[in-house]
Amino acid sequence: MHTYRLHELHAAELRRRAEQDRLVQEAVRARRDARRAARHSGRGEAEGPVSSDRKRFVHAA
Repeated sequence: MHTYRLHELHAAELRRRAEQDRLVQEAVRARRDARRAARHSGRGEAEGPVSSDRKRFVHAA
C-alpha cells in the first residue's frame, strides 16, 4: 500500500507540473501575440516603406 501511495503522490506532482507548464506557455503566447498586435497596430499601412529604392547605392569595387 505504501508503494501505491508514493505512486499517487508522484502522479499528482507530475500533473501539477504539467498544468504549471501549460499556464507558462499560455502566458508566453499571450505576451507574444500582444507585442505582435501592438507592432502591427502602430504601422501606417498606407504609408509604405521609407525608402524602397535599393539601386540608389552602388556596390564597392
